[in-house]
Amino acid sequence: MRQIVCISTSNYYPVPTRKQNVMNRLKDAEILYIDPPVSLLAPMRDRSAAKRLMAYRRPGRKVRENITVSAPSPVLPFFNRYRILNRINQRALARYIKDRMKELGFTDPYLWCYSPTSCDLTHLIPNKGVIYDCVDRHSAYKGMIDPKVVDRMEEELASASSYVFCTASGLYDTLREFNSNISMIPNGADYELFSRAAMPGEKRDNAKKPVFGFVGMLQECIDYDCMKAVAEAFPEGELVLVGRSMPGVDLSSLREYPNIRFVGLVSQERLPDIIREFDVCLNIFKEGRLSKDVSPLKFYEYLATGKPVVSTREPLQVTDYSDVVYIAENTDDFVVKCRQALQENDPAKSKKRMQYGKLCSWDERVRQMEQLLTESGIF
Repeated sequence: MRQIVCISTSNYYPVPTRKQNVMNRLKDAEILYIDPPVSLLAPMRDRSAAKRLMAYRRPGRKVRENITVSAPSPVLPFFNRYRILNRINQRALARYIKDRMKELGFTDPYLWCYSPTSCDLTHLIPNKGVIYDCVDRHSAYKGMIDPKVVDRMEEELASASSYVFCTASGLYDTLREFNSNISMIPNGADYELFSRAAMPGEKRDNAKKPVFGFVGMLQECIDYDCMKAVAEAFPEGELVLVGRSMPGVDLSSLREYPNIRFVGLVSQERLPDIIREFDVCLNIFKEGRLSKDVSPLKFYEYLATGKPVVSTREPLQVTDYSDVVYIAENTDDFVVKCRQALQENDPAKSKKRMQYGKLCSWDERVRQMEQLLTESGIF
């Protein structure tokens, strides 16, 4: 059985992202999943981070028969600005990981990385190979970072990796300069779960009221002007926002609208029942370096439901599905596309969306990854 250390950028709980979905489906593997360390300054920006400061004192959690989750000790801040701080943090993280490996009997694992910061860690841990799964344009994030430092770290990690996966074509075009063992594997959806939204459910109250729904983190790259435009254009309707707001994002102007409802973060198991009530699913991103190369899970999950989907032109991946998705050019056009989607009465279109969703299932994505790693002689 293979041994894999997943150095993640997302906590295993509570929100399933690409990291958990990939690790949960890898075959013949024993996995040590490392939650991302919290910065010592993080609680100043996000109070909920305070409880994570002491998480490293707890023993690893066996979340599945083959997956153990561990949380490392806090790290120094500004590591994406000053390389010396990242080297200090990564040395400490390497010591922590080797201690956990010893407890589990890991001797020569694969290192599966998600952050450019791992460039200063991989050589410190004996391994059979390094896999870099690039899921974002990391240098496009705001905050205490130096984009040049982040890009340089990513170049080094990609160059040193045995194989590189990318979720978007823009990321692929950038990183293929540093590694020829590279493939684009976009994000996916839990098809079996989200396709349940297509099944008949209880008839909702006031079924004539149009419901527009958004599922995902409420973060800076979301186009909130489009949300306001929809709320204003359909005063008789409702805009339902499912997901938690990220620290530093001001949503006060949205809360002024009586027909915008904030549901907050819910478990993934509940999402199909919530999305079943949507008439139209919304995929909304502001133009920018980060949005262009995003591979949104919500988009593929929407496809799996068969529901009409209205999207901004970014991220660029949505144009691959223009035959079944309503793609808007600007805010005014977004409202026009919402009207068109609301009037859709085309079972064939719904069926094709679900077919796309099945082709983009996590089972299929991970099968592709394993096949590529096997054919390359890495697995």
